[in-house]
Order: sequence, then structure tokens, then C-alpha cells
Amino acid sequence: MKKPKKISMRKCVVTNERFPKKELLRVVRTPEGNVIYDKTGKANGRGVYLSKTKTVIKKAKEKNILSRHLNIEVKDEIFNELFKVLENEN
Repeated sequence: MKKPKKISMRKCVVTNERFPKKELLRVVRTPEGNVIYDKTGKANGRGVYLSKTKTVIKKAKEKNILSRHLNIEVKDEIFNELFKVLENEN
């Protein structure tokens, strides 16, 4: 009998809820010190996960949550990119 495939769970840094990795947005601080939105989920570096809702992204921006977790300033462009990703998925 074949084992069911294990689903990787990750925690949203804003809500602290656990979700399957595929249902979250990943933002990464690369080893070079850049902050990027990681479409593939496989980029090297320190990653944080966010739920795919506008309220979560707004809260992360207002309370500087990503900057705190990644220990680097996260520019508005990253948040704008995340909002665009959400719009394109709907």
C-alpha cells in the first residue's frame, strides 16, 4: 500500500495559523540581502509566509512584521507585488 503524500504545513507570520505551503505567499531575504516575492517557494534564503488575503498583507505592512522577521527593511514594492499576485489569482 502506498503512503499518502505528506503535505508541508507552514505558519503565516501575521495570523500564526498553519496552512499547506501551496496556500501561502512566500517572501524571502536572499543571501545577498535582497527581499523578493518567491513564486516557486524554492528560493534560497530566509523565508516567511503570508496568508493570501489583503487584510493580512495590509497588517504585515502596517505593523512592519516582515521587516522584523527578515531583519531587513521590506520596501513597499514587495507589498505591491503581493497585492498584484492576489488580484491575478481571483
